[in-house]
Amino acid sequence: MKKLYPDAAAALDGLLHDGMTICAGGFGLCGIPERLIDAIQAAGVKDLTIASNNAGVDGEGLGKLLRTRQVKKMISSYVGENKEFERQYLAGELEVEFCPQGTLAERCRAGGAGIPGFYTKTGVGTLVAEGKEVKVFDGEEYILERGIRADISVIKGWKADESGNLIFRKTARNFNQPMATAGRICIAEVEEVVPVGSLDPDHIHLPGIYVKRMIVGAPYDKKIEFRMTRPRPEGAAA
Repeated sequence: MKKLYPDAAAALDGLLHDGMTICAGGFGLCGIPERLIDAIQAAGVKDLTIASNNAGVDGEGLGKLLRTRQVKKMISSYVGENKEFERQYLAGELEVEFCPQGTLAERCRAGGAGIPGFYTKTGVGTLVAEGKEVKVFDGEEYILERGIRADISVIKGWKADESGNLIFRKTARNFNQPMATAGRICIAEVEEVVPVGSLDPDHIHLPGIYVKRMIVGAPYDKKIEFRMTRPRPEGAAA
């Protein structure tokens, strides 16, 4: 099967529809599938449910889909850097299912492994536990969390071979690997594609069996979410 497509729109062709669920890799602006997000925005699909650690920042990453009101629900952990996310949530315009980071990663991993649910202590006694089954193991309470399955996953990798075996780069791996397995169809954008056999098998983070379609998205601007600087000391050279 030929997995490499010429661009993001071609890779998503036939897969997008209103009301679908998408798992999206990334953390803030680190390791996000920028080209695929842009193509989803351009396609105009709406009423989306998106599982992602957060929703990018205002006007970047998944924040673009919030700005165009294409997202109906976010399943997220950290949303503090996105003012539009906050505004829509507080105004009742966006449904949000808050999920602790570790639980979110495990829900996606479980979904990808065919596990419908699991019990965890995380969130017991908090708002996270509301409406969820509670079970006692060895005298301790645990809540039931459901695995996440999505119509598609969109992820960002660093390097892949033509079969879709993929390597993530350092912290850009973040949520990409579990998100990849949780989608019925995974589309990956990468910075480079190399011939099969070029990658050390011990270095592969995501086997190609999970990747159905790929694009090369490079070059990237490598945006920085926050830039913090200190004033130049008095008398220091420019």
